[in-house]
Amino acid sequence: MTRRLGSGSLVIATHNAGKLKEISALLEPHGMKCLSAGSLGLPEPEETGTTFVENALIKARASAEASGIVSLADDSGMSVAALDGRPGVYTADWAERQHFEGAPGRDWYMAMGKVEGMLAEKGPDAPRDAWFSCVLAIAWPDGDSAVYEGRVDGSLTWPPRGTLGFGYDPVFVPAGREQTFAELDPAEKHAMSHRADAFAKLVAEQFG
Repeated sequence: MTRRLGSGSLVIATHNAGKLKEISALLEPHGMKCLSAGSLGLPEPEETGTTFVENALIKARASAEASGIVSLADDSGMSVAALDGRPGVYTADWAERQHFEGAPGRDWYMAMGKVEGMLAEKGPDAPRDAWFSCVLAIAWPDGDSAVYEGRVDGSLTWPPRGTLGFGYDPVFVPAGREQTFAELDPAEKHAMSHRADAFAKLVAEQFG
């Protein structure tokens, strides 16, 4: 039987204030007080895993060990069937600007263009199936862990459309819809997203 969180403090293994706010809103109704790894001054571990599960566990375990508090981390990204599942765990890396290209940071238009260019090289009949994955990992200071995986399937479009999303959202059309994630109302997107799928599984098992 999977170990339950109960109520109390939970460290969200992130230095991103937006992600902390989003996750807190989902968990605080269940009695969890969410803190961020950033606010506790915890270092960010190197993500050396080759799967979303491995990287989520690396982050959750590092946070739990350093803080002594139960921790939750997520790892997510987009996979393209015709590219053998890439960019996958390297989703954010494909958007990294090199120093010689200007200020360091992420250029998502460049990343979307890279995906489109690789698909174009495969010819006009290349399948455009893609999916977003999200893995949520909970780690306890004593070494226990639990993992929840979410996914949303869709296809890629070009050129990018919409301004409401982030990352690869402007080129991703979820199955059964005609609008990209970046054209959908954020509430509508979040209701069907890979993160929502993973959280629904977490809440059902942990608080159901």
